[in-house]
Amino acid sequence: MTTGVTVWLTGLPSAGKTTIAYELADRLRADGHRVEVLDGDEIREALSAGLGFSRTDRDTNVQRIGFVAELLARNGVLALVPVIAPYTDSREAVRKRHDSNRTPYLEVHVATPLAVCSARDVKGLYAKQAAGELTGLTGVDDPYQEPTAPDLRIDSQHQTVRESAAAVYAVLTERGLL
Repeated sequence: MTTGVTVWLTGLPSAGKTTIAYELADRLRADGHRVEVLDGDEIREALSAGLGFSRTDRDTNVQRIGFVAELLARNGVLALVPVIAPYTDSREAVRKRHDSNRTPYLEVHVATPLAVCSARDVKGLYAKQAAGELTGLTGVDDPYQEPTAPDLRIDSQHQTVRESAAAVYAVLTERGLL
């Protein structure tokens, strides 16, 4: 069986996590790999419906996604997880779950500055927050704890989506995970 791995892409809203994950998924599938993208927005609608955005609900959401990702990876799937996961301890708990099962795990910090994310504003969240229609926006009025030692840091504002995906692909290759 092919080794699976979880690639967790964390970063602010509109950082480019999901776009990079889908670009990487296309490349990996073209190489014949089994790949699933666990998109944070889709997971919220299906697996975590009913959860809000309190600290407890965010942690629960991250742990649910981490469980599914580890299960997939343990069974030979490359699980790409573009999820904000704003808290260090939540991400660390997911890593520990993977470690306890000897399942490979990579943390990728898509380190796009807040000003760039706000200008992109893919979902209109920053505009709603600025207009007073939204509170609890990660990185603005709710915390985002940046990873201190990610496996890879991507400054997406300085490279194309294809280059960002290639950087993740390179780390997977270098670590013998492909």
